[in-house]
Amino acid sequence: MLLTTKFLRPSSDPRAVPRDRLRALLDPEGPKRLDLVIAPAGFGKTTLVSHWCARTSSPTAWLSLDEHDDQPRRFWQYVIGAFEYTGLPGMAQCHKLLAQEDDGDPTVVITALINELARDGGTWALVLDDYHFIQDDTIHRQLAWFIDYLPPGVLVCLASRTEPPLPLARWRVRRWVEDIHPGLLAFSEEECRQFFRDTMGLDITDEDARAICRKTEGWVAAMQLSALSGDSSISGEGLAKPAGNIEVDERHISDYVLTEVLEKQPSHLAEFLLETTCCPRLNASLCNSIRGRDDSQEILEELLRQNLFLIPLDNQNGWFRYHDLFRDALSRRMQHTQPELAETLWRKTVDWLLSHGHVQEAIAQIVRHQDWPWLARVLSERGNNLIHGGFHLPVLDWLAALPEYLMSESPQLQMLKIWGLFFANRVDSLEPLLIALEDLLDQRVADSHPDAEGALGLHSEISLIRSYLARSRSDDKAASDLTRRVLEEIDHTRIPLKSVTYYGIGLDCFGRGELPEAEDALRSAVHYGQVERKPSTVLSSGGLLAWIQYNRGEIDLALETCTAVRQWVDKHYSDPSQPRLISCWQNSALTEIYRERNEPELARSHLAPLLEHVSNGTEPGQHVVIQYVRGHLAFSETRFRDAIEALEDAWQTSRKRRDHIVFEPPASAALLARCFLAEGHLEKAASIMSATEGEEATNPLNREQLRISKARVLNARGMPEEALNCLEGLRESASRHAHNRHLVEILLVSAEVQDLLGHAEEANTLLSEALELASGSGFVRLFGEESPRIREMLFDLPALRTPGSWNRRVLHMLRELESTRVANIKQATKPSGGHRSSLAEDHGGLVEPVSQREMEVLALINEGLANKDIASRMKVAPATVKAHIRNLYGKLGVGRRTEALARARELGLLES
Repeated sequence: MLLTTKFLRPSSDPRAVPRDRLRALLDPEGPKRLDLVIAPAGFGKTTLVSHWCARTSSPTAWLSLDEHDDQPRRFWQYVIGAFEYTGLPGMAQCHKLLAQEDDGDPTVVITALINELARDGGTWALVLDDYHFIQDDTIHRQLAWFIDYLPPGVLVCLASRTEPPLPLARWRVRRWVEDIHPGLLAFSEEECRQFFRDTMGLDITDEDARAICRKTEGWVAAMQLSALSGDSSISGEGLAKPAGNIEVDERHISDYVLTEVLEKQPSHLAEFLLETTCCPRLNASLCNSIRGRDDSQEILEELLRQNLFLIPLDNQNGWFRYHDLFRDALSRRMQHTQPELAETLWRKTVDWLLSHGHVQEAIAQIVRHQDWPWLARVLSERGNNLIHGGFHLPVLDWLAALPEYLMSESPQLQMLKIWGLFFANRVDSLEPLLIALEDLLDQRVADSHPDAEGALGLHSEISLIRSYLARSRSDDKAASDLTRRVLEEIDHTRIPLKSVTYYGIGLDCFGRGELPEAEDALRSAVHYGQVERKPSTVLSSGGLLAWIQYNRGEIDLALETCTAVRQWVDKHYSDPSQPRLISCWQNSALTEIYRERNEPELARSHLAPLLEHVSNGTEPGQHVVIQYVRGHLAFSETRFRDAIEALEDAWQTSRKRRDHIVFEPPASAALLARCFLAEGHLEKAASIMSATEGEEATNPLNREQLRISKARVLNARGMPEEALNCLEGLRESASRHAHNRHLVEILLVSAEVQDLLGHAEEANTLLSEALELASGSGFVRLFGEESPRIREMLFDLPALRTPGSWNRRVLHMLRELESTRVANIKQATKPSGGHRSSLAEDHGGLVEPVSQREMEVLALINEGLANKDIASRMKVAPATVKAHIRNLYGKLGVGRRTEALARARELGLLES
């Protein structure tokens, strides 16, 4: 038996405030499958959804849930019943299938329900009201599966006090979810005025509406309490006129809370509410600590069951908060009746927050109480870790709030300000602060100040800052000397600096192209960062380590490094109330890794968080790295215009902001030239390479990257001898420094040089070496990024056709690229109305120019020679001839010899 009243939608009050701006959000649109209406009690969730149902023309199945429905079989019985009550055919069979299930798995039933919805073909909606009563993980998984496979036009609407544990992130990326949160549900000033006038029959001024809206935060329940408790008289319009201003925050809500809520509670609940009002958030451990009891979890759950203004902050009933108006009322009662106890409980709360890692929340409480000496002590002890945890901007704000006398007397706080400014990239203001701090430390030593022994540690921090500033000036020797000095002194200080110091050494080695040495230093930085509890240093060091491992051809190891570092940070520094801490180096490395593995969707997922930093403004070195990997991904996906836009920005930023970058970022110009080559703009590519000749890179990786790109440009311009000179000595250098990614590229470009020179055997040997090295490293995508000539040579290379999963992946990728290229060429060269396409005209009738060797093949075909005769005449292998012919067909947009000759004559490549 099902309780049919659970299927009845609450009736709409005609006096209710029309909320068209929100109701429109609930309408079916595009790929959307889920409306998610999340807010605490009293925010009008059910009213909003009910009004939407009354307006929509689609059939709507309504289900009001309660705590008894938190069982899979019962839940799905009611879901099916809701559809049946609304008139969906086939539900009797679904009930029958559910009754036959004896293993507790209703998958067959859910499948049948989805099939019936698809068979009906209507635009159905299912409303699940009060979904927060559902706590069973099995139901959540089953509902997620149900939503994943919904037919087009079917929409689910969840109204809940807490966000359910569904795969919302994945659905949001697919634009399946419409989120309506408390900020949207909160009444605006106009809606507040409408509520009092139309719903409650009270005439209030615009000023009152603004005050009410601000102080209740748009909470409609608080407005209703105010309206019900206010004195009024009937106006000429038949509306009740309030007697004076409505002060809902101070009098009406407070009276309601105290008389209608607090005084009606059992003594143990009332005592608990008053004692915990000092807590900005509550959990059982915090409440037990300040109360000296062990029953807080049970009381919290009891308050939650009674809906006593307690708002859950998670799905496990671990953290809660009181509504602000409710908490304010309790706090005033406590301050009035027991002020000394209130102060003691507040201090215990802050101490608990500090000791349990909620440092920012504790500091916010201290700032609110303006206890400046306590704030100075906390920042001196914990500010360094906060800065290295990514919270340098809040630390600077807190330091700015301190009285000047506390700052001037504390070298630790002055050093903290310097670190905060450094991480905020405000390096121009550091030098005078460093000088002033050094003077203060020297004075303390001279005066035998009690804290003089801490001067050595602060001097080491100063040296470390100066080393990073030297890197930004490209003064590598000074940077290295300062960093080494810090490392020698570090064991004699009490300040945890090893992680940051080793990170600096890793940057120095990376800048010199000494990748194995850089790896050793960065592993130490990760280790000491974990010991010193510096998550940002761990992420940055681990990310740069993975970047280097990727360039050395250790892609699997690079991925393991990123995973291990991410797991450590998430385990020790995961705070749902704070944004997830990310690192430019790590996310950039992951983007490059997945792009190279030919998994672009995963690459985009790691790039996406970085793009927000580009939009909001970030440190210039990070900006260049992010734009570089963004451009590289677009280049790999043949989105050349997007790639050029990102890479031009990266190149210009690296040139204009060089003095603000503490490392030499990747050579964006080298990749930018490749983009122009891919578009067929040879002169633009050559111009880019010419512009870099006067800007010699200091990082060997960048020097190699620029020379390889220059050789590519020379090959494309038919100048293989010059390309060979450009590559001279590069292979030995890359091999010596273990720059294995570049080594593969050098072998590929060298193979193209030899092929252009007619040395087919040498070219194939170089290609085979490149394949062997790349297969061991896991490189895939770089083969697809090379010129069409190299890809043709690879197709006919026997070494690539040996068994193996890596070989199959590379061949599959090359075939897809070739198919796409040929299709694009045919489309671009297809005649229209007896005229060539404008694209063909812009390129002399061809999207891609015919090379010199291909012209030789074309001339020999015109002589009527067979493939083997052409091979003999050109002194190349028959397979090479086949590759040239295949490339010719693609460029000409034809499929046979006769068509090729006719098209070549039409374009003037052969005499008629």
